[in-house]
Amino acid sequence: MKRRDFLKMSSMATLAASVNGLPIHAYGESKLFNALSRTRGSNGKILVLIQMSGGNDGLNTVIPLDRYSELSAARSNILINQSSVLPLTGSTTTGLHPAMTALQSMYNSGKVNIVQGVSYPDPNFSHFRSTDIMYSASDSNAYVNTGWLGRTIDHQFPGAPQNYPDPNFLDPLAIQIGSSVSSVLGGANGINGLAVSSINSFYQIISGTVDPAPATPAGNELTFIRFIAQQTQAYTMVLQNAAAVGVNMATYPTSNRLADQLKIVARLINGGLQTPIYIVNQGGYDTHDNQVDNVDHSLGKHAGYLKELSDAIGAFQQDLQLMGKEDKVTGCTFSEFGRRIKSNASVGTDHGSGAPMIVFGTQVNPTIIGTSPVLPASATVNDNVPMQYDFRQVYASILQDWFKLDPSDVTAILNGQTFQTLPIFKWSVGVENVANTETKLSCMNFPNPFDEHTVIRFTSGGGAAQILLYDQMGKMIRVLYENQVAAGTQDIGVDRNGLSAGTYYYQVQVGSEKVSSKLMVIN
Repeated sequence: MKRRDFLKMSSMATLAASVNGLPIHAYGESKLFNALSRTRGSNGKILVLIQMSGGNDGLNTVIPLDRYSELSAARSNILINQSSVLPLTGSTTTGLHPAMTALQSMYNSGKVNIVQGVSYPDPNFSHFRSTDIMYSASDSNAYVNTGWLGRTIDHQFPGAPQNYPDPNFLDPLAIQIGSSVSSVLGGANGINGLAVSSINSFYQIISGTVDPAPATPAGNELTFIRFIAQQTQAYTMVLQNAAAVGVNMATYPTSNRLADQLKIVARLINGGLQTPIYIVNQGGYDTHDNQVDNVDHSLGKHAGYLKELSDAIGAFQQDLQLMGKEDKVTGCTFSEFGRRIKSNASVGTDHGSGAPMIVFGTQVNPTIIGTSPVLPASATVNDNVPMQYDFRQVYASILQDWFKLDPSDVTAILNGQTFQTLPIFKWSVGVENVANTETKLSCMNFPNPFDEHTVIRFTSGGGAAQILLYDQMGKMIRVLYENQVAAGTQDIGVDRNGLSAGTYYYQVQVGSEKVSSKLMVIN
C-alpha cells in the first residue's frame, strides 16, 4: 500500500485516538455552531453494531433444548443444566443462557430476533482473517480493502469522508466507541468514521485551518493531514453540542464496559445526532479454557460476558424507550466465528464456525430464524455447527429492510454478490404490490378470500424462493414455502392450519426480488 493511501485510510482513526487527556473546550457562539443546532431535527434510521470479539460459543448462548442429548454427549463438562435455561415465549426448542435475563425479557416483549447457524462457506478459524472477512463481507478466499459499512457510507454520502461535514449533513457519518476505528468503516477514499473514547476527552485538536503546503508528495500528505485536523475540529463541536443536549434516562449497570459504550451512544442519539451507524466492542469470548465454573456451569467466564452483553443491551433499549427513540434504532451482535460442538479438556471450546446473531429493537420480528443446529450423536473435535445462513444475508437484510436501500445497491455494497434477505424486520404492511413492472416477479392467490385452502401462484426468473406470511401488524407469523425454483410459474398450495379469520399479507421473494399481496381468511 502506498504511504499516501495508508494515510488516507488511517489518519482519521489515529487522530480520533489521540486523546492525551485533553478536554473539549467550550466554544463561543459562531455561525457554524448555530448551524449545527438547526440541522439537528429528526433522526433517520440508526444501526448499532455490537462486536463480540474472540469467537462466541453459540451453543451455550442460544441453547438448542431439542438437541440436549447430543450436547450432553459432546460437552458435559461445560453444559448448562437444562432446568436453568431461560425459556423464550413461543419456543419449546430454544432457550437462552441463564445470565441473559434482560435479553430474555426483550425477546418475550417482542424486541429480539435470533438468526441461527450464521457463518460463511469455507470458514477461516483465524481471529484476524475471519474478522477481516466479517468486516469486508468478502468470500473466505477474497481480500477486500474496504468494509461493508464503509461502502454503505460511500453509497449514501458520495465523496466521503473528504466532502464532509457539509451544509446538508454536519454530523459524523459513523462513530465507533473506542480508541480506534476498525476497517469495517473503510471506504474507497478513507475511513468513514470517527473514534470516540469518551464524551469529555477524545480529540487532540491540531489545527483549525488548512494552511497551504508545498506542491510535492510530502506536501500533499501534509494538506490531507491538515484537512483531517479541520474536519476533526468541526465534528468535535457537533459531538460536544449533542453531548450537552443529550441525557441518559435509564440506569446503566456499573462495572460493565459494554454498558459504558452504549451509554455514550444513547446520549449522542438523545442529543439529536443524525449519525446513522455506531459500533461498539466487547472482548473476551476466546474461551479456550475455564469457560464455565467447575461446579455450576451457569457461572464462570463466559457467563460473565453474556451477562455484561445482556444487561448492557437491556439498559440501552430502556434508555431509547424512555427518550422516545426506540423505533428509530436497531442493534445487531456479531462475532468473528463460533466455537466447536465438542468441548476440550481445559473446560473450554476451540475455534468453530456457525453461531447465532441477535438483532434487537422494536421493529424486528420477535422470532427465531432457522432451526436448532443439527448435531452428531457423537461429535468429534473437528465437528462444527453447520451453517444455515450466510452472515451477508443478515447484512443484506439490514441494508435493504432497515436502511431501505435498493436491492441493486445492496448487491454493489456486498462486493457484487446477491444474498437473499431474511425476515428479520417487520414488514411495512398495507401496501399491495402485485404488479411490479420493474421486476420479473409477480404473484396472486386464488381463491381469495378462502376458508380452508388457497393457491399462491408466482412467476419468476428462478432461484431461491421463499413465501412468508405476515399479520396486519407486520409480524412474520409463518414460512409458507422455501425452496429452489426454476424460471417460470409455480403454484404453491397453502392450508389454513389454524389461522384466525382476518386479513394477512404474504411476501414472495425469489433471489433479491420481492412482491407482496393481500390474503383474506374467512370463517
